[in-house]
Amino acid sequence: MSVKVCKFGGTSMADGNVINAVKNIICSDAGRRYIVVSAPGKRFSGDKKVTDLLYACHAAHGTEKERAFAPVRARFESIARELNCGLAVKAVLDETEREIFENADAGFTASRGEYLCARIAAEVFGAKFCDARDVIFFGADGGVDSERTYKAVKEVCSKYDFVVFPGFYGTGSDGKIKTFSRGGSDITGALIARAIRASVYENWTDVSGFYACDPRIVASPRHIKSLSYEEMGELSFMGAGVLHSQSVLPVREAGIPVIIKNTFRPQDEGTVILPVSDYLPGNGPVTGISGNKNYTAVVLYKASAETDPSFLRRALEICGRRAAAERTAGYAGSLSLAFRNLSDDVTGEISSSLEEELQPDSVRVIKNLSYVSVVGYGLGSSCALPQKIFSALAAAGIEVYSAEYGANRLSFTVSVRDGDFENCIKTLYSEFFN
Repeated sequence: MSVKVCKFGGTSMADGNVINAVKNIICSDAGRRYIVVSAPGKRFSGDKKVTDLLYACHAAHGTEKERAFAPVRARFESIARELNCGLAVKAVLDETEREIFENADAGFTASRGEYLCARIAAEVFGAKFCDARDVIFFGADGGVDSERTYKAVKEVCSKYDFVVFPGFYGTGSDGKIKTFSRGGSDITGALIARAIRASVYENWTDVSGFYACDPRIVASPRHIKSLSYEEMGELSFMGAGVLHSQSVLPVREAGIPVIIKNTFRPQDEGTVILPVSDYLPGNGPVTGISGNKNYTAVVLYKASAETDPSFLRRALEICGRRAAAERTAGYAGSLSLAFRNLSDDVTGEISSSLEEELQPDSVRVIKNLSYVSVVGYGLGSSCALPQKIFSALAAAGIEVYSAEYGANRLSFTVSVRDGDFENCIKTLYSEFFN
């Protein structure tokens, strides 16, 4: 029997009815033995995620803390009632509230959503609960201590056939609770799958996998049945929010397939993500299109820059004091650094620092830019595809500010004005998929 690790996101754990649906999914396949859960997400538009409620609880002071914890308590009591859960939920919540009051640490407080959800899920599923603090470990550098983590996970999974783990957190080198960045439950699931060499890592969310572009922009875009890890990385980096590319590095390194499935439509095929060695491109020359808005580009020009190998490094160091550049491009003395969601104040500080310390001939700031990437293995084998991109955008009256191949020639990216973002994606989708 193949052993599967299944991660269920916040929407999949939002209330008792959905958690019962998750139980049915798990019971339908005996291979689904190791389960990772997120904190409960939004139940409806305008609702709040439990993790956001917990961050608000951490920010509260004095007697406000008890009032801030009240919606967290109400949420989990409601879930327990809906599930007719046999766990002594009130006692667990009382203990959690006391620990939060006594422990002012943000990581500990934020992690309690996953902890409480996993306690309830383990009881309802009839599984063993394993606290992530006992199996997920971070090193002194802040990264995952892989050797220690894999050893601890294997020990637990060798003892128990059916386990529920909370995602998102582990134990730091100082012995305190440390969390991943938001969405970190994906990383927890990947680490557990890697540790036990699972046959498959299933990631259950509220969408039926990847699509050729954002369904909010193009109605009913083509569903992508399979992707390579490399294609997924390109699409995710540029805005396809189904799965963070960095979150699955452990399984990618081990060549473990990932399947994206929809909790609310388990009958849907989903998208399988495979190592290149197992992947046969079947999506045509272009697999998908993704992008993001709200970039600011800081463009430097210095005539002698091409003879100074430290110019780029120094520029990135200067910028890094205030913000990380997401994209860089340079040619013959010019250097462009693109930042996302950069405030005017920070933009001004970065520009001033670059002028003062690098003394370029000019510094130019271009605001309100979008970057859109066309991704697929056909891009590297046909020089005609970039020409099709330029021709289609020109015909649509969309001005292109920059264009570049990705280093692996798996993507071709253009920058356009934010006002042209959606039209750019619609135009390119029509060119390659209609």
